[in-house]
Amino acid sequence: MLCGGLGGVMEAVSRGCKLEGGIVVGILPTDNPDDANDYVDIAITTAMSNARNAIIAQSADVLIAIDGEYGTLSEIALSLKMGKKVVCLKSKWEIEGTYTAETPEEAVEMAFSFI
Repeated sequence: MLCGGLGGVMEAVSRGCKLEGGIVVGILPTDNPDDANDYVDIAITTAMSNARNAIIAQSADVLIAIDGEYGTLSEIALSLKMGKKVVCLKSKWEIEGTYTAETPEEAVEMAFSFI
């Protein structure tokens, strides 16, 4: 699983991935690997701040956008521009071309169905 590697939702999905035996890759906005949450197995530092969202979008097979602020919105937009599928969970926005999930389980199920 690939994410931004920090706290909040990123830490929660990292923890869930680890509990299920997955590997977590964190694409960090900073140049310090210690900024990664405790569940990140592979920390990739970028020193790119929000510009790292392009790396996340390009590297993901499917993006699951959870809630989010403008950084998440930029990941959604970039993913759609790159022709990627985007599943939104608890999104603040209704964006043409995205898929809506009602539960985390449904979001993951949808994402795997697109691969």
